[in-house]
Amino acid sequence: MFELDLRSRKPVYEQLAEKIIELIVCNVLKPDQQLPSVRVLSGELTINPNTIQKAYRELEHRGYIYSLPGKGSFVRPREAGDNSARINNLKAQLSKVLSEMVYLGVPRDELISTIENLLSRAEGGNIDD
Repeated sequence: MFELDLRSRKPVYEQLAEKIIELIVCNVLKPDQQLPSVRVLSGELTINPNTIQKAYRELEHRGYIYSLPGKGSFVRPREAGDNSARINNLKAQLSKVLSEMVYLGVPRDELISTIENLLSRAEGGNIDD
């Protein structure tokens, strides 16, 4: 389920957190679904349990998961609260990516097609492993 690049310059805990976020956003991991325990995931990925714990803490801080003492970590259900700051940040990132793609000569039709494909993938709960 999780593929990490141990040679990457990006820290392992960040790679793990991003992969879990991707699985949550694409609806592969469902709301209130329990994540693998730190010990189990550490054994599967052969990385230090402290690294897993750091990724889980980061995910909890960012609001993607919640922890229950003695029970584990779970996917937080999507809340209808005020996410405007996060949404504005993501829009700014998307704007930068689109601007760079236009600069590199990607045709408008291809950009629209790519966005539509990504939307259908995100809404369908499918993810390429």
